[in-house]
Amino acid sequence: MWETPLLSATITTAVTATTTTAVTLRSDVRSIGIHCNFDYGSGGTTAKFWVQTSFDGGTTWVDIAAFAHTTSDLRRVVNLSSNTAVTTLYTATDGTLTDDTVKDGVIGGQIRVKYTTTGTYAGTTTINIYMVAKS
Repeated sequence: MWETPLLSATITTAVTATTTTAVTLRSDVRSIGIHCNFDYGSGGTTAKFWVQTSFDGGTTWVDIAAFAHTTSDLRRVVNLSSNTAVTTLYTATDGTLTDDTVKDGVIGGQIRVKYTTTGTYAGTTTINIYMVAKS
């Protein structure tokens, strides 16, 4: 088991399509658990976070989880497994996966977070997204 933070930030201003540094997964990773913790301070309107994976060394990115937040605390978890059969073609999205949905069975060699916020969040609005990778 391997635990790593994907994003840990205080949100103070609106941002568009900001990305975190990619985390390279070990070749034996078969599933990833994702914990998203949004602590609302004040202000702001919406905050969207897409956990993404890459199959080509980071050239292109594919959304695998979308967390949408507004003006309240929210904690969510999800587990995605590369052992889940995906037998229908999936149209890859990049920062546009529908709010609060996931694409199971799709785990490439790298993981990152892309996020967009609207409005000016204040107070102590924070986001923490952690990943636990399992072989």
